[in-house]
Amino acid sequence: MTLDHDQFVRKELVMAEKPPGNSTGAVAWMRQNLFSSVPNTILTLLSIAFLAWIIPPLAQFLIFKAIWVDPLGQKGDLCRPEGVGACWAFVSARFSFFLFGFYPLDQLWRPSVVMLSGLVLIIPLFTPKAPFKVVNAVLFFVVLPIVSYILLAGGMFGLTPVATEKWGGLLITLIISVVGITCSIPIGIMLALGRRSQLPIIKTLSILFIELWRAVPLITVLFMASVMLPLFLPYGTTVDKLLRALVGVTLFESAYLAEVVRGGLQALPRGQYEAASSLGLSYWKSMGLIILPQAIKHVIPGIVGNFISLFKDTSLVSIVGLFDLLNTVQSATGDQDWLSPNLTVTAYIFAGLVFWVFCFSMSRYSRFLERRLDTGHR
Repeated sequence: MTLDHDQFVRKELVMAEKPPGNSTGAVAWMRQNLFSSVPNTILTLLSIAFLAWIIPPLAQFLIFKAIWVDPLGQKGDLCRPEGVGACWAFVSARFSFFLFGFYPLDQLWRPSVVMLSGLVLIIPLFTPKAPFKVVNAVLFFVVLPIVSYILLAGGMFGLTPVATEKWGGLLITLIISVVGITCSIPIGIMLALGRRSQLPIIKTLSILFIELWRAVPLITVLFMASVMLPLFLPYGTTVDKLLRALVGVTLFESAYLAEVVRGGLQALPRGQYEAASSLGLSYWKSMGLIILPQAIKHVIPGIVGNFISLFKDTSLVSIVGLFDLLNTVQSATGDQDWLSPNLTVTAYIFAGLVFWVFCFSMSRYSRFLERRLDTGHR
């Protein structure tokens, strides 16, 4: 019996069929992540029950029963009736105080320009494909600090002098955070390299510095800067409170950052150091071009974790008489005109949301950097 070859060969192209509905889309994601096993299913159901229990009252308090505006200027009378939710009208009325503290109202354009300029410069700086990186870096790290100090402090170019004691709110929080983070990075890297140095004097000094600053809490550092430091200065010599806080925070953060970077240096295999030496590179070139880029890439989570902790620890500057965001919120709740049962809760929720936005943004950006730089194990 002879078989016809053509009857076993398909002559028409068959279109690809859709995959089964339960293997793609939302259903597949839920089966894989939420209901993949009995324990996961139980945890998912308990989480849904918890959200169903907590979300409705929170939504009622924060949104539906909240007081958003005060068109008639009633202030606290709006938020005192029973059953009223969050008093967001209070936050709106004191918003400039939360941002800039006791900065003169007729001069608020100056800190506004500083904060807006920082935002405009930092976005392209952290955008990988943005052009003119060198120019952007020079503007942010060199030009912006000088212009910011001239605008905020005044006393020149016809600007009214404003003492740093009147700076406050989110402005102080951002200044301390940005200066502390920016200045602690090079200091921390140098300390990490110094601790691994073969020169006994440099290694000993680096170890002493790191262990000294890590052995005391930040509140003690700020207390020493505020109370004890003037005792060691010549009579009549004073140091600005903000400058004391900036120096203390920077040195404190650099000690912790040094240990994080040292962990990244120790994690690199010996072959990387030998490869750099085989290329004939000097110590600083091998560190700058080969060793440090790899080491810092490995410890991005630890570095960003330190930065997040620093941002939250800025609330401790109240010990030197500075009013950061949390202190301005706390002092504003003492306003008798706005006194109401939910005033304090609303104010602290607002402060918590602001801190969460900044900390979450840093966390997400670190995840972005990790994915972008994770090229060695793909």
